[in-house]
Amino acid sequence: MPEARVVHFRPRTIFVVLGIIVAAVVMIEVVQAARGVLIWIGMAVFLALALNPAVEWLLQHGIRRRGIAVAIAFVGAILAISALAATLVPTIVTQVNEFVDAVPGYVEDLTAGRGRLGFLEREYQITERVREALSERGASGVLGLSDTALAVTRGVVTGVIATITIAFLTLFMLLEGPRWVERFYSLLPAEKQPRVRGIGDQIYRTIGGYVTGNLTISLIAGIVSTAVLLALDVPFAVALGLLVAILDLIPLAGATIAAIIVTTVAFLDATTTGIIVLVFFIVYQQLENHVLQPVVYGRTVQLSPLAVLIAVLVGAELAGVIGALAAIPVAGAVQVVLLDWLAHRPTRGGPPPEAAVP
Repeated sequence: MPEARVVHFRPRTIFVVLGIIVAAVVMIEVVQAARGVLIWIGMAVFLALALNPAVEWLLQHGIRRRGIAVAIAFVGAILAISALAATLVPTIVTQVNEFVDAVPGYVEDLTAGRGRLGFLEREYQITERVREALSERGASGVLGLSDTALAVTRGVVTGVIATITIAFLTLFMLLEGPRWVERFYSLLPAEKQPRVRGIGDQIYRTIGGYVTGNLTISLIAGIVSTAVLLALDVPFAVALGLLVAILDLIPLAGATIAAIIVTTVAFLDATTTGIIVLVFFIVYQQLENHVLQPVVYGRTVQLSPLAVLIAVLVGAELAGVIGALAAIPVAGAVQVVLLDWLAHRPTRGGPPPEAAVP
């Protein structure tokens, strides 16, 4: 009968393991508590990476001080956003008001069983259902007016604070980011610094290329969609084009959601227009997936479709839409670190790759 083996653990080992577990639990709790702030920091990081190429370009073309280059790039971005808002906001406000004015007509057609939405009354008696709900719970109970008003007010205040905070975080990251990176590198052993610098540069190219590319592709999608909708005389064309540009930022599902919304509005306007818009989105999405994305992203983000899908699902589960937006660059950064580790791991029976003689 074989002798039973008894494994002894030293008290120090047990305390170390328990300490690691407690530290992990505390870290998870801290991340959950500071989730909103971490999302703001993440957005500021991506904005800083998107603006940093402009800062570097200015430094290479006559601007000697980084602070001046950052100020020019930052103010230029604010002016560009302000000009875009000044151009689009009046039109969007006008179209939203037109939509509000048109709502009574839609409601009248719906209650009378006429028009393209009349089937809701004819087949599902939607009007009677709403009346019953109103009689039982009242308007506030059906629509959640009090809760909605409170949520909207809180959302507006939070949005203003978030915008100001993200703007200042982005500015400070542009000013002090390189200095912080150099301090981090200086803390490493001298023999490790070249390798870590290479990883950092590759991660910077990956994330920066993705952020710039995603913004460019979304801008193209919004402009082209707006042009097509204006040519077809679809109602609220500018507002819908802006919606396409915003949703196109979301990987995988964003463009499809935008296509469904815009196509539905086009079908409500006219069947022929809806068919044309549907065909346009099908063709454009194929063009974006197979032409624009490979050209714009280039070699910055090299991930398989399966890796992209998994990353987006995990990111969306952890942080909603912001997590989905950040999923691909984060996955690209993880891939850079993993590939470097695989390239430098020691082989059995031989020296590590950096020590091997070519």
